[in-house]
Amino acid sequence: MKKSDATRLSGNGFRIKTHTLRLLLAGLFSTGLTAYVQAQTAPQVPATLLANATVPVQIVVISGARYEQFVEDLPLSMDIIGWQEMESGHVADIHDLVKNLPNISVKRAPARFTVTGVGNATGRDTNAGFNIRGQDGNRVLMLVDGVRLPRSYINGSNAFGRDSLSLDLIRQVEIVRGPASVLYGSDGLAGLVNFITLEPADFLQRRGDQQKDVGGKVSLSYNGDDHSRTLSASLAGRINPALTWLVSAAVNHAGGMQNMGSKDVANVDRTTPNPQKNEGQSVLVKLVYQPTADQKHTVSAEHVNKDADYELLSSRAKLPLTTASAVTGENATSNMTRDRLSVQSRYTLNSAYVDHVQTALSFQDASSREFGVTHRNTLADRVRDVSYSERSAQFHIQTDKLFRMAAGWSQRLSYGLDYSRADIKNMFDGVDPGNADFVPRKYFPDTRDSSRAVFVQDEIFAGKWIITPGVRFDHFDLDVISQAGFAPPAKTPAKSLSGSAVSPKLGFLYRLTPEWSAFANYASGFRAPNAQQINGVFDSATIPAVLLSNPDLKPEKSHNIEIGLRAMLDRLSLDIAVFRGKYDNLIVDKKPLGGKGVIGDPAIFQTVNVDKATISGFEIKGQVQWGEIAGGKLAMPFAYGVTHGSDDTTGLPLNAIDPAKISIGVSYGKPAWEVRLQALHQDAKMAADLDSPYLPKPATPPRVAQLTIPSAMTLDLSGQLRLQKNLRLNAAVRNLTNKKYWNWSDVQGVAANSAVIDAYTQPGRHYDMSVSYDF
Repeated sequence: MKKSDATRLSGNGFRIKTHTLRLLLAGLFSTGLTAYVQAQTAPQVPATLLANATVPVQIVVISGARYEQFVEDLPLSMDIIGWQEMESGHVADIHDLVKNLPNISVKRAPARFTVTGVGNATGRDTNAGFNIRGQDGNRVLMLVDGVRLPRSYINGSNAFGRDSLSLDLIRQVEIVRGPASVLYGSDGLAGLVNFITLEPADFLQRRGDQQKDVGGKVSLSYNGDDHSRTLSASLAGRINPALTWLVSAAVNHAGGMQNMGSKDVANVDRTTPNPQKNEGQSVLVKLVYQPTADQKHTVSAEHVNKDADYELLSSRAKLPLTTASAVTGENATSNMTRDRLSVQSRYTLNSAYVDHVQTALSFQDASSREFGVTHRNTLADRVRDVSYSERSAQFHIQTDKLFRMAAGWSQRLSYGLDYSRADIKNMFDGVDPGNADFVPRKYFPDTRDSSRAVFVQDEIFAGKWIITPGVRFDHFDLDVISQAGFAPPAKTPAKSLSGSAVSPKLGFLYRLTPEWSAFANYASGFRAPNAQQINGVFDSATIPAVLLSNPDLKPEKSHNIEIGLRAMLDRLSLDIAVFRGKYDNLIVDKKPLGGKGVIGDPAIFQTVNVDKATISGFEIKGQVQWGEIAGGKLAMPFAYGVTHGSDDTTGLPLNAIDPAKISIGVSYGKPAWEVRLQALHQDAKMAADLDSPYLPKPATPPRVAQLTIPSAMTLDLSGQLRLQKNLRLNAAVRNLTNKKYWNWSDVQGVAANSAVIDAYTQPGRHYDMSVSYDF
């Protein structure tokens, strides 16, 4: 991109980088202003929080306070994606889920990992997890019905990601932007993503509150980005007025993520995707017992399984083979399984001190296994067999009480207890002929990760004000269960770690008019170290590198301030938020501490608390309703977000910050059909946005430049045809102009002189289609 195309905004560090983007923003604000001037009355619906969503009536969420609440009453930024939006938007996974959301992304690098040799885990963790406002990985808490999903772990060529769920079982996704530790504890450092599963009532209630005894849905879909085919079905029934049930299941077959690479060769120069076969199965069973209007009990059983087979053609050495150890082929398989059983209850007491009591008890067993074989020129094959598991239990109890006070004041006080425990195990096994240094071992010892917490939150309603203070106290323990398989071979036995954290929050919401409200929010978050970070070690007689443990790690902490404006007009819904966060004691995994990396002077690494960072930015989201034109309704959803971050010690930029993103759509619909054109623009990531134009290794000349990416705009054309009352056909053309582009999260750390840069491109033009039938 030419230098003249970039303009810096003075004083705030944000950058708007193309003439096209400026034109889009001008159009966005002019249409929004026009809609505001034309507005006459307040609507009966809240502002939309999703750029490509149709505005629902009275959006109800639970993630903001851990009980049902209207989103317009919350003094914070949230995104809500319902199953209707996921269906019409062809959302197949969490990568698709956040495609059009500003300041949020999901990394999904191509499968170019290695089984043995130089450690390379690229793409092995599939949809690795969420990046919210510049922080990713385990710093974003992921839940299913309030139950924590397993954390991600990466070591060498092995990577266990966080995509252990199926969106076919989900009715609504709630994303909290900013710290969420005051209600949910550790890992809510940067945000929260809560996946809420389907319920029998979703299929047993007709319009007008009419009840059905049997109902359900069947859906068949195809997504061209990975050639996935998914068949899902849900069936719900009513045994009697108090007892309902649900069975929902899905099966999926897919290949690897497509790209725009053109080198279809079977060696390290390959840029087309490696042959890959994915299969997934998921089942959700629910039983809901509601004997009276004052109590509800839900038993949920969930099973998710995902398998993948890879032929790693990109690992093969180029001919002619010159060494005995040259790789002639690599094959790998991976398996992920997660099983959950939950019992949730809610009681309405309406006593003098308690209105409601909520309890939740959950058990979860999650495991992953990665198996691979390396075929070599004349040497024997190498085998790797690596496994990871989390077996956890969680208990939660919460009460709330609404107190009515004088002069129109009232307050809802809620408080509760949390307990969680997870037994975490791993194993590194296999065969490595001729390598005397190889021995089956554990990356870190078997560990019990437990926490206990108390929290209290108050909502004060005072005229036009809603004031929400809250505080939480957590105590966590990382207890080594056993040294077996870890020390030895580790020279030093592992140590346990314990600690605590206090997480306060304070929110204000003021209703300027019935249509407009302003809010401000202070929230803190923390993340405790994990078992690998405090006790992970590596010490080899043949490899000149040493990884030291660090049982003195401190929890990461964050402090975030957010100010926003929200509008609910008949022609315009609008959400604007400006945020600034401070992050302390950020944990840097495997930080280089010295050594040349040669025999006699090994490179030394250790996971340490080092970084302090400041992250700030803004988001604008909403929708313009143009009203009825030629018998149909015309609307324009829009979203724009910018994040800027810097290391407080060095003043240098944070590499993990995603470029600015703007999404603008135009939709036109009639009762029988709807069509939408969606434009998505992302800014370039340039050398000035990085802490260094060079990769950190090697630290001495010749240094290698980091890859940067140009700006890009893509167009998606989609539509829905309602063939019958309950029969819908959805179709879409993605990347309509066949644009070649990269996402920053996928290429961070790739060398600019790499011969396989095209392997990291996003899919070109492709097609999605689905058909759904409700009954």
